[in-house]
Amino acid sequence: MIVPPEQVCPDSYDETSLTDRYSRTLRDNVHPGNWRNPVPQEKYNLVVIGAGPGGLTAARDAAAFGAKVALIERGLLGGDRLNVGCVPSKTLIRTARLYAEMRGAENYGGRVPSSVSIDFSTVMERMRRIQARLSRVDSVIRLAEAGVDVFFGEAYFAAADQVVVGDAILTFQKALVATGARPMAMAIPGLAACSYLTNENVFDLAECPSRLLVMGGGPLGCELAQAFCRFGAHVIIAQDDPMFLPWEERDAAQILSDCLARDGVEVHLNTSVVGARMDGAQKIVDLDSGDGVFSVAVDEILAGIGRAPNVESLQLEAAGVTYDTVTGIHVDDFLCTSNPRIYAAGDVCLEVKFTHAAEASARIAMRNALFPGRKRLSGLMIPWCTYTDPEIAHVGLYVREARQMDVPVRTFTILMHDVDRAITDGEEDGFVKIHVKQGTDRILGATVVARHAGEMINGLSLAITAGIGLRALARVVHTYPTQAEAIKMAADAFNRTRLTPALKSLSSRWLAW
Repeated sequence: MIVPPEQVCPDSYDETSLTDRYSRTLRDNVHPGNWRNPVPQEKYNLVVIGAGPGGLTAARDAAAFGAKVALIERGLLGGDRLNVGCVPSKTLIRTARLYAEMRGAENYGGRVPSSVSIDFSTVMERMRRIQARLSRVDSVIRLAEAGVDVFFGEAYFAAADQVVVGDAILTFQKALVATGARPMAMAIPGLAACSYLTNENVFDLAECPSRLLVMGGGPLGCELAQAFCRFGAHVIIAQDDPMFLPWEERDAAQILSDCLARDGVEVHLNTSVVGARMDGAQKIVDLDSGDGVFSVAVDEILAGIGRAPNVESLQLEAAGVTYDTVTGIHVDDFLCTSNPRIYAAGDVCLEVKFTHAAEASARIAMRNALFPGRKRLSGLMIPWCTYTDPEIAHVGLYVREARQMDVPVRTFTILMHDVDRAITDGEEDGFVKIHVKQGTDRILGATVVARHAGEMINGLSLAITAGIGLRALARVVHTYPTQAEAIKMAADAFNRTRLTPALKSLSSRWLAW
C-alpha cells in the first residue's frame, strides 16, 4: 500500500537534474519509498519470491486466474532485465551503433560528419529515460491493481509452507522461487581491490572510461566491449578460450571476432587475467597468454564471466528444498523442487539464463503448481541471441549435439552477401544456417548471424515448435527485399535437393509430350 506523502521522509534526489528525475521515476515505480507492505492474507494460493521477469510473469498470470498471490522483492521490481540487464544494455548498444554508422557514412554514399563527438552523459540520460518509461509496466501500482500483494524485504523460508518477510509470515499452498542470479565473484589476486565493474554497476558510470579491460568473451563481455569501443574507449577484451562464445558455431564466433577487431577492440584470445593492482588512479591488469605474463594499464575493468544463483539467504533447508551454490535450486522437468509445494523458475535453477527463458519457465511452474496438467520444461524451444553487430542467434540443436545423439544432419547455408537486402543495407557479414535431419525436411536447429538475427531467429523457432519443415517454409511468400529472405533461400536450396536425377528425367519426358 502507499501512505500519504506527508507520512514519509522526502528523499534526496535533485529535481533540477534530468538524470535524477528519471532515476526517481524509476525508483517510484519499482520500489517507492512510501510503500508499506500489506497485511498478509490468511493463506495464499501462491507466494512468489523474486520480482524479475519470471516472478512478475507468474504473479500476474496467477492473479489473472483469480489466485491469491503475494510477490516478494528485496530490491527493485523488474529484476536484472529492467534495471541492470537487457533494457539498459540494449539502449546503449543502439546508441553505439548510431555512432558507428555516422563514422561509416562514406560506405553509404554520405559524408562523415566533421566531428563525431560522444556526449556520454546524454547517452546515459537516454538510457535512464527509457528505463523510467518501461518501469510503468512493472510498477507496484500496476501489480496492486492486478490483485497482487507486493511485499518488499528479504524473504526466507521458516517452514515447508511458510515464508517470512520483515515482520510478516506468509502461509502458502504453493510457492515459486524466482530470485535470479548475480555476477560470480572473481577469485583473482588483487581484483577486488580494484573495484571492478559488473552488469550491476557498469550502467552507473558517469563518464566513458578512456581505457577499458573486458574479462570474458560471453554475450555480456562482447556486447559491452563493442559498445564502449564505439563510444571512443580503448577496449581490450581477454578471453581464456580460443574463440568468443565458445558454444556457438565456430564460423559465427570467427565473424564476431573479426568484427570486434574491425571496430578497434584489442582482442586477446587464449588469454586469462591472473592478477590486478592499483597504480595511483589507474589499474594494472596482468594477463597470461600461455607465452608469458604481460601487463596492461586501464581505467576500468569489466568482468563478464559467470553467474551465481541467488540461493544463500533463502534458508531453503527449512523448507526441505535441495540446492547447491553452483547450479542453484534442483528441479525436475516440471520445475518442482524436492518440496512438492515449492517450484522454481528462471536463473535460480536453469542452465540457460535468459529473460525469455525465465518468463517461459515461470508460466510452466505457475500452471503446474496451481492447476491440473503437467507441462514440461523440456517441451520448450528456447532461442537466444547475442546483441553484437552483427547479432548471433541460435535455436535448437547444433550439429555437434545432433552427432552426439547419432542423428544424421544435413545443413543448408545462405551467406548474407548473397541476400539482396543485406547488400543494399551494407550489412553483408553473416549467414543463415539451417540444420535438418538427413532424408527429411525436419528442422533440428539453426544459427543466424546478421544485423537483425534476433528478429530473424523467431520464425525458425516457430517452425521448429510447430513442426513446420523446410519444404513448407519454401512455400511461404516472403516480402522482398528483406534480410529474412535468407531463410526462404535456404528452404529453396533444400527443395532443389529433392529434384533427383530420376525425378528430373521424368519431368523432362512429361514436358516433351
